[in-house]
Amino acid sequence: MEITLLPESLSLSVAIFLLTSSVVTSMITASLGAGGGVLLLILMATWMPAAAIIPVHGMIQLGSNGGRAMLTWKHIDWRTIAAFTPGVIAGAATGAWLLVSLPPYLWQLTIAVFVLYLCWGPALPKSAFGPVGVFIAATVTSFVSLFVGATGPLVAAFIKQIHSDRFRTVATFATAMVLQHAPKALVFGVTGFVFANWLPFILAMIACGFAGTWVGLRLLHSLNNRWFSKALNLVLTLLALRLMWQASLAAHWWA
Repeated sequence: MEITLLPESLSLSVAIFLLTSSVVTSMITASLGAGGGVLLLILMATWMPAAAIIPVHGMIQLGSNGGRAMLTWKHIDWRTIAAFTPGVIAGAATGAWLLVSLPPYLWQLTIAVFVLYLCWGPALPKSAFGPVGVFIAATVTSFVSLFVGATGPLVAAFIKQIHSDRFRTVATFATAMVLQHAPKALVFGVTGFVFANWLPFILAMIACGFAGTWVGLRLLHSLNNRWFSKALNLVLTLLALRLMWQASLAAHWWA
């Protein structure tokens, strides 16, 4: 199979713009804790074929979060990750088995409401963030991620409730997202998506994302935990409001 540097559906100018965007969005996630992945998804959705958006974005995020986890591995909460892993497997397996196509606005609205609640609502009981709660969160978000690719804010909002330290939050979130994006290669590969056509572009996006992560982590050192928490709440709130607006437009279209 012949592999080209760029898929036919991408022009050189668009590819350069997206590569630059990978640097910027990775820097945002590394320094503020979330937001970059969704922003990159929005930009990719503007110029890429619909069938390629979620699988290609998933592989780029897998690499970007992998680099972020590698650079912050000393801060990873492995106990949370141990509970998150089986939930990822359960959610991805269920999604691959059902291969449902529910109206996107239902997922978008649900994610937005939960994100806003986790940021501004009453604190959930501590038991909700134990092994069972983490497993349930991982299962649900991994299932939804196969269809809408925008569960990062919900995972970030959930992990933010567990940790107050900014480095622990960023490191654990990055590792959780590595686990959540990893099954996409198998699921979309089995269903017929040809990753080989996009491989050079994906690798270039990951490399640019690693550069952005390195810069973002330098910025993270300049923040304290209190300001980081406020910035993350603001970013997550803006993302949730955008999801609600997007869901209202999609609901009108489906109607």
